[in-house]
Amino acid sequence: MPKVLYRVTLTREERAELLDISRNGHRAARVVLNALVLLAVDQGEFQENPKKPEQEVAEVLNITQRSINHIKERFVEKGMNAAIERAPRAARGVGYDGDFEAHLTALACSKAPEGHARWSLRLLADRVVKLQYANKISHETVRQILKKTSLSLGKGRNG
Repeated sequence: MPKVLYRVTLTREERAELLDISRNGHRAARVVLNALVLLAVDQGEFQENPKKPEQEVAEVLNITQRSINHIKERFVEKGMNAAIERAPRAARGVGYDGDFEAHLTALACSKAPEGHARWSLRLLADRVVKLQYANKISHETVRQILKKTSLSLGKGRNG
């Protein structure tokens, strides 16, 4: 896949806004850093200082050239706000309710399946899905729920 080179050309208003962000001091460090990157790589007609090579910009700002390319890409494809602000985080999955936790706890306290001395986290996760208490669940989530209920599979006797 060929490498795409993104060209940042800022308008007078965008430059003014980025300069304000970089001088203001009331924004997150990441936002200020991204604003400084955009100002440094600007190739528009309103650029006041001579353009510096990206390698030099990366060294001065103590970031990688790859980071600079990502910022430029977001600017060109999604606009200035997307380039300077942090992308919104993905929403966490729905937690499990008390009913589910009760079923899991009861299952963990029950006799282990034939051929096993005790329940393992993976066995519990698989059984919960098989019994259709959940569509899918990881063994780590099972561990966290059992930990929250003070139920450890490592204890000699539970229940």
